[in-house]
Amino acid sequence: MSRKATGTKRGKALVLGSAGLLVLVLVGGGVAFLLTGREELQYKTQSALRAALPVTAAAELREHGVSLASPLKCEDLPGWTKTKMRVSCTGTTSDKKTVEVLGSGEQETRKSYYTILVDGRPVVENKPCLGADCRAKDG
Repeated sequence: MSRKATGTKRGKALVLGSAGLLVLVLVGGGVAFLLTGREELQYKTQSALRAALPVTAAAELREHGVSLASPLKCEDLPGWTKTKMRVSCTGTTSDKKTVEVLGSGEQETRKSYYTILVDGRPVVENKPCLGADCRAKDG
């Protein structure tokens, strides 16, 4: 074989090898994105979660046919951190039943969970969003 033919074969092998490596990197990057590229938290701080929860929980309750006598009052739950947010809200329905709302968000997992109890019974359990926040994610 001539030296030129050998160089051409090496060039083709180098190009094919580089293309194959590029495909592997792109596929691997896509898989990594799917595994780690989750959505960001809707509320990234404790104060943002505490401020939004009365509004979003009231909207969620309206969607379930429950009306509140007055706005929910929310406070931080003991043990919350910058990376593990925890908020609790309380209130009363217009027909005088107790309402309890629990909201949480974790920076590491980028997940939020909400639970709403009316008269001790769950209306919402471990839902990842409430009210208009759910519609924003769907649409």
